[in-house]
Amino acid sequence: MNIYFASEKNPKILEAFKKAQETFKFFWRELSWEYRRIVPALDLACVKLAFSQQFPGDENLTVEHMWINEIDFDGENVYGILVNQPNELTNVKNGDTVSIPLEQISDWLFASVGKTYGGFTIHAMRSEMNKKELEEHDNAWGLDFGDFNDIWVVRDQQENPENLIEHPMSKNMGEKLAEFLQQNPGELTAKDEYGYTLLHREAIAGNKTSIEILKSAGADLQQKTNLGKTALDFAQLLKWEHIIPVLNT
Repeated sequence: MNIYFASEKNPKILEAFKKAQETFKFFWRELSWEYRRIVPALDLACVKLAFSQQFPGDENLTVEHMWINEIDFDGENVYGILVNQPNELTNVKNGDTVSIPLEQISDWLFASVGKTYGGFTIHAMRSEMNKKELEEHDNAWGLDFGDFNDIWVVRDQQENPENLIEHPMSKNMGEKLAEFLQQNPGELTAKDEYGYTLLHREAIAGNKTSIEILKSAGADLQQKTNLGKTALDFAQLLKWEHIIPVLNT
């Protein structure tokens, strides 16, 4: 995967970091549904993270922003496989499995049917390129990034702005989820090795309809992960305002 360098002191890059962190929940929401699809809808899904290392004799941290794929997310930390070779860092290498806190996200990107979503640092750098540089950059990625002033965060955002509130699959799969729970009532209380229930996972992904169905089926809203987090805790952390009232009653 290609790396293009830009100064962290550039105001456009700093703003891009901020936007990427604020909107990462939409990336994860899409990816969580992608993992459930029989036929994949995404051509690419990756996250850029800040990696750092303290070198002897240097009082400052050396930081490199690099991409990972095969993403997982537990509501607080991002996991994946590093797909770049560091330029200076020696504490990580291409192919490593990594875990980085949410606040160290510097960008995210997914592509579907030729349309890219996210890529805030990419567009910040593209905004300072001439026509020839833009063409070379986009060809290197093999993607059509479009207008750097028009960044989408969810699929069909322009045609269906309500998708910014809830993913359409959450609504469309509601009946199937209700049937599944009737046939598999044990799934309401089942936990993974980290203590996460289905309710925790749906809260992290911001799926209101799914949460309402789980709640109606008797899911325990006070159930905690091994680290003591409830579904409401995750909804508040990620600022899923549309599901907080559902989990708070």
